[in-house]
Amino acid sequence: MSVGISQILFSFVGGLGLFLFGLRFMSDGLQAVAGDRMRTILEKGTSSPIRGVFTGLLVTGLIQSSSATTVLTVGLVNAQMLTLRQAIGVIMGANIGTTVTVYLIGFNLQDYALPILGLGALIYLFAKVKRTQMIGQTLFGFGVLFFGLNLMGTGMAPLKDVAFFTSLMTSIENNALIGVAIGALMTMIIQSSSATIGVLQQLAYQGAITYQQAVPILFGDNIGTTITALLASIGTSLAARRTALTHTLFNVIGTLIFLPLFLMGYFEKLVALFTNYLFVFLPGFVGTWETLNIKLQIAQTHAVFNISNTMIQLPFVAVLACIVTQLIPGREEDLDPYRPKFIDRRFLSNPSLALAQAKRETLHMASMAFEAFNNAIDHFYNPREETLEKSMALEAGIDRLEREITDFVVVASRKQLSAAESVSANIILQSLNDIERIGDHCENIIEQADYAQKNQVNFSGEAQEEMHSIIEITKQALILAYQTLEHHDVSAARQVLPLEEKIDELQENYRKNHIRRLNEGICNGSNGAVFLDMLTNLERIGDHCRNIAQYILEEAS
Repeated sequence: MSVGISQILFSFVGGLGLFLFGLRFMSDGLQAVAGDRMRTILEKGTSSPIRGVFTGLLVTGLIQSSSATTVLTVGLVNAQMLTLRQAIGVIMGANIGTTVTVYLIGFNLQDYALPILGLGALIYLFAKVKRTQMIGQTLFGFGVLFFGLNLMGTGMAPLKDVAFFTSLMTSIENNALIGVAIGALMTMIIQSSSATIGVLQQLAYQGAITYQQAVPILFGDNIGTTITALLASIGTSLAARRTALTHTLFNVIGTLIFLPLFLMGYFEKLVALFTNYLFVFLPGFVGTWETLNIKLQIAQTHAVFNISNTMIQLPFVAVLACIVTQLIPGREEDLDPYRPKFIDRRFLSNPSLALAQAKRETLHMASMAFEAFNNAIDHFYNPREETLEKSMALEAGIDRLEREITDFVVVASRKQLSAAESVSANIILQSLNDIERIGDHCENIIEQADYAQKNQVNFSGEAQEEMHSIIEITKQALILAYQTLEHHDVSAARQVLPLEEKIDELQENYRKNHIRRLNEGICNGSNGAVFLDMLTNLERIGDHCRNIAQYILEEAS
């Protein structure tokens, strides 16, 4: 290998590594600043395909990663929080949103890379507030991105004199499909269309390739970026896999439409018209298509491709959904209602989002515990096979959720958390144990009900009234404990404490009453055993409600 080729290779690999690191570091910082707002925006902004497009554009613009947006979308579809049709609109918008990075590269900001990098490093290292620190991380990543881009561009400048490279580029002019394949393969390997388009812009800027050679590779870059979503969909639900395939289909169809138009010379004219008649209204924009540097011409081409492709395919969202349904046939299996619904490993790249999802899953588990309580009481008064089977399913679901949420939160907590996020993670982990124990006590009530049915246990009128009274107060404590956990509601938490004390007091009084009834011969031993065990389980459920309330009160103090 000659020295020239070695220098080209080393500069390219080093520059690309810095570029990818900067892009990832910047995107992670932006995602941390955005936090859980990304999920909220996606969930609330997808009521129609058009709104979905703008939502996908907004989220991708915020976090500077279409891959992150599509992976998040796949995760939300897998959690049944978005439908396939809603997700298609988001993916279309994400493709448009990713053009922002390509435009930034086109503006030749390399001269400012080092001061931006230095400022970002100072903020990141010395800021005390996590949000400010993440802004520093974003700036540092932005600076590293352009520093790597500059290094890469300098290293690739001699490529225009390398015979093999010039021959390869000439073959693209003769067969555009080779360019599409090169672009797709490069992006599949690097898994970042922004990176491969950045390389393309630098090669063109150094004169190593022409605009005519760059555009087919650009189309391939758009196809290759879909591999990330496809990989993320492995092992997901049918709808999530269809969502990932839609991303691929969308870009393949776009290439099939616009590549022939480009070869016939019409697409470049469309981009030029778009530039000359629309961009002229932007503040600070001067000149025409011909006066733009080639990096901005590629950025414009990328934007026009994605915008036009979205405009063409948006009216056919239902058709796209139908096509992917035919390509991935089958019917979604009846899903276990007590399975994990909100946690997904795809969310772990963003700790704020992951913890928000873990809290939702914890509330799901708490609602299952409340359902288990109501089912157990129903079974106690009216034992039947239906409520018995439901109790077994609920108990298994609660135990499974405790394990999976715990593992999920532990992994999320390994990343840097703010003080508030650390407290939130701690509350979740502590509450999980109490919720699981509530489920266990509900299971005990089921067992007492079965014992009572087999042994024909009947309570006296006084015992029935007492049991009804303590059950109702326990139910109120459960409802308030859930409200406390859901909203970190200090007022609700304070209401739980006297209810728990009331349950303790009633339990003590009712035990004394029970002993009196035994002495008077009103109750027998079997009745008494069931009655006392019921009191014990209800009292302990009250204790766990108090524990949950105290976690919130301790946080607020």
